[in-house]
Amino acid sequence: MTDRFEALLEHFSLKARTFHSGPICGVQEAEIGKGVGLIHLVYEGEVSVHHNMKEQVYIDQPSLLVYPRALPHTFVIPPQKSALLVCARLAFGGGEANLLASSLPDWFCVPLTELGGAEGVLSLLHEEAFSDNCGRQAVLDRLFEVVLIYVLRLMVQQRELQPGLLAGMAHPRLRSVLIALHEDSAREWTLESMAALAGMSRSVFANEFREVVGCTPAVYLQRWRIGLTQQALLKGQSLKLITHEVGYSSEAALSRAFKAQLGLTPRQWLHEQEALPS
Repeated sequence: MTDRFEALLEHFSLKARTFHSGPICGVQEAEIGKGVGLIHLVYEGEVSVHHNMKEQVYIDQPSLLVYPRALPHTFVIPPQKSALLVCARLAFGGGEANLLASSLPDWFCVPLTELGGAEGVLSLLHEEAFSDNCGRQAVLDRLFEVVLIYVLRLMVQQRELQPGLLAGMAHPRLRSVLIALHEDSAREWTLESMAALAGMSRSVFANEFREVVGCTPAVYLQRWRIGLTQQALLKGQSLKLITHEVGYSSEAALSRAFKAQLGLTPRQWLHEQEALPS
């Protein structure tokens, strides 16, 4: 069976960087960074998490709390008590171009008991977090990335998803089309060829795709191709080379699509990225 996440993670990586392991108490504001999400493993204790004084989640069992994007939140621990957390910053390669990240909710919480098969990884993460082993930081970072893949698997299996990429990946027919688009973006895709791959009529496919993924097949394909273009530009590839690799007939056609989606030409966008502080 084709791996639903292979092309996604190949082109748009996810990276974790652990920055805290230990107890917290009282009221603690999370450390928010621009363009970076957070992932918290709550191993012990009772925690209320507040989001802009509007929402809150109460955690009283070992759980994983994930913020794919920067979102202010505050931990509140009951008086005279503490909670044991391991926390990491989370970055999806490609930023806003990452269709996987954009398909996730602003935040979500998963009890560790629901992450079937991940017990060994979670146990090793706990052991490394509270040790002084050589290479501890690198091991923790990789383990967090593995845990997040387990979470993505769970979300696809449960199919309780908002419209977007993951919802499409959970669909028994649409997922074959999405995998094919990811693996062969340069192909001259038509609505008819995509519908045939899904085993659906043209009209039924178009309607189902829009309802589940949240946009038309043509818009999704353009977003994927422009995301690949952004990644390639950052790697120093020329627009001429990128053009045919992502499926456009000319540099002018790619530039028009790029500007239509991002409001900037490829050259302008790359100049902005290069001017950002590292």
